[in-house]
Amino acid sequence: MILNYNFFEPDEILEPQKGRVLISEPFLLDNYFKRSIVLITEHNDEGTVGFVLNKPIDIPATEILDNFPATNADISLGGPVNTNTLHYIHTLGDIIPHSNKVIGNIYWGGDFDVIERLISSGNLQPGQIKFFLGYSGWSPNQLEDELEESAWLVTELSTEEIMAPMNRQYWKRKLGRMGNKYRMWANFPEDPEMN
Repeated sequence: MILNYNFFEPDEILEPQKGRVLISEPFLLDNYFKRSIVLITEHNDEGTVGFVLNKPIDIPATEILDNFPATNADISLGGPVNTNTLHYIHTLGDIIPHSNKVIGNIYWGGDFDVIERLISSGNLQPGQIKFFLGYSGWSPNQLEDELEESAWLVTELSTEEIMAPMNRQYWKRKLGRMGNKYRMWANFPEDPEMN
């Protein structure tokens, strides 16, 4: 008997837009995007920019930036583009000049000197900012092509979920809470030949 159902095609068909997240399907093997959750911070005719939320690295910011104040803020691999650059999202848009609103009270970028001063003075808590090495970028229509191939599920996370500490297991936990079909995605082995 042949089933007329694709278990690995997303049920939810949301359009990508700023503030939504991309969840990779279980077969995506790219080192940066394998089992990843990406926050979209920009999506327009010029392309898409985002940051991988669930690939933390265990390196303090003081080892990455000279003379940077000590902080316990999360640092993650943001994506494969310009991995020698530091980016950040935060919840202090009205305090940090030149921030770009993403969604709700989440902002991207802004005056880095102000961020350093806030960390030094103890007025910026780890849960208010996330740092990323590099970013994820798609040229015009590239992401749409990947969505047509069912490489990504587009969904939404709350501000609290986006800013909460995440690890590589968050991909599995998030999918597991999204219903039976996505629980199957979450439990699919990383290497099917090992099953």
